Amino acid sequence: MPLPRPGARTRTGARPRPRLLRLSLVALLGASCLGGLLLAPSAGAVAGRSGGTGEDALQRQLEELVATPAGPPGVIVVLHRGGAPRVLRAGVADLETGRPIEPTDHMRIASTAKAFSGAVALRLVQEGALGLDSTIGRTLPGLPRAWRSVTLRQLLNHTSGLPDYSEDPEFLALLQEDPRRTFDPRRLLDFVADEPLRFRPGARYRYSNSDNIAVALMAEAATRWPYEELLRRIVYRPLGLRDTSLPLGYEMPEPYMHGYAVEPPEDVSEALSASGVWASGGIVSTPRDMTRFIRGYAAGRLTSQAVLREQRRWIEGASEPAGPGRNRAGLGIFRYDTRCGTVLGHTGNFPGYTQLIAATPDGRNSLTFSLTTQVNRAVDPALLERLRAVEENAVCTLLGGHRR
Repeated sequence: MPLPRPGARTRTGARPRPRLLRLSLVALLGASCLGGLLLAPSAGAVAGRSGGTGEDALQRQLEELVATPAGPPGVIVVLHRGGAPRVLRAGVADLETGRPIEPTDHMRIASTAKAFSGAVALRLVQEGALGLDSTIGRTLPGLPRAWRSVTLRQLLNHTSGLPDYSEDPEFLALLQEDPRRTFDPRRLLDFVADEPLRFRPGARYRYSNSDNIAVALMAEAATRWPYEELLRRIVYRPLGLRDTSLPLGYEMPEPYMHGYAVEPPEDVSEALSASGVWASGGIVSTPRDMTRFIRGYAAGRLTSQAVLREQRRWIEGASEPAGPGRNRAGLGIFRYDTRCGTVLGHTGNFPGYTQLIAATPDGRNSLTFSLTTQVNRAVDPALLERLRAVEENAVCTLLGGHRR
């Protein structure tokens, strides 16, 4: 269905309709219900009628993406190669007003928030408050004994085997009853406390929302500081993030990029409370702040070289949704090997939003790629492949169109 013209009225601020609630549940399940890893390079996918790389070609591809049926109402890409960042965008931040997207607009960063919990944990490893071999049993003895051998390393690279709380029937029923419910984020793992591990820790990769909840709880136990305060001390202040926060409610700070379900168009920016995802996806930020974050995080500015080497021990595993090129997993970060070179980063999706943040391993070149609708394999696999192709072209634009 075509999107309404800028200025057309859309429904906002009301309780989400049943169809949108189903979409929200797909969002929470999409990360953990993948049967296999989407690792194939995306270069062969069709990016649209406008091929090639370079800013002009990328701009045309963004416009085509917005014009695609079920495509995002808006998209913004921030390319930073030294000097002033370059901003490319298409569509709008708000279908009701027709306002364009700005790098200072707030947005839900979805599972790119897992990189933030990775940053906190790795800094605490550097300081000796935690070790990569620290176990749930020793650090969080109140969690189930069946989980006691799971290590911080296994949580950070999604090889823990923890059952995913976001699949639990009771959690989903509460969410359906009141999508804006404020959960106690520190009790989210209670929903699966009676379940065994899905596999022996370290035996295989499975992306799980439970992993980063446990990471945040381990950080709190090791320091006796709330996770929100650890984010401020370890991440926000050192990297100069002024518009980033971890709320518990559903309201978005102004100004913000409105997120939409697009068939038919409906504003879902405030459909769900962030408390139900917390450290696994609840952070709100801006493209400007996310650019600052990924440049510092990918380069290892928040930790030591020794810890950085451990972070970059790559295993087979894809982010959710899959990023450009071949995906491999590290500790709180993914490696994307594209036809033009390698970048490190993270992706994410949430009702109304899809995110990619990536930078070269030295942090000098970066991109932030934000959409105002949710795209993943469960929602629209064809659109995801098209998005991955455009993302890979964005990486090539960032790197000058040749292999590095």
